[in-house]
Amino acid sequence: MSTGPELATARVRQLTRLTEDLTDRLINETRAFEARRPQDVAASLAETQEMANVYRRESAQLKANPALLAPAPTADRMALIAATQAFEAVLARHARAVEAARIVSEGLVKAIAQEVAAARPPASAYGATGRAASGDSRAVTLNRTA
Repeated sequence: MSTGPELATARVRQLTRLTEDLTDRLINETRAFEARRPQDVAASLAETQEMANVYRRESAQLKANPALLAPAPTADRMALIAATQAFEAVLARHARAVEAARIVSEGLVKAIAQEVAAARPPASAYGATGRAASGDSRAVTLNRTA
């Protein structure tokens, strides 16, 4: 059975590895978003989300009880701090890239909706024969979460 320092060391190293792996993923995703290739992120999105959830849970536990890592060697704790700082910097850049991709996507959806609407014949109540004009029955749905 592991002792306090051994368990703390294993835990801090595991969290450092997770933080570095998540940072690497976000760097790759950010590059894809900045290259306007969000489809490159789709295949690994579920795994990234799972890693982020594990990171969030672990971080919350350590924030609630920092004594869990206190017995770990200083060098290991400092490595975790450095990895966390790098992660936070990459996370900020990733958030900006995701927001930019969202804005571009939303703009494309709006532009397509406007083109479809412009291509429809104008609505008129009655035609020259006195009969009601039939309109275009196709519908375009646009919402703010597109």
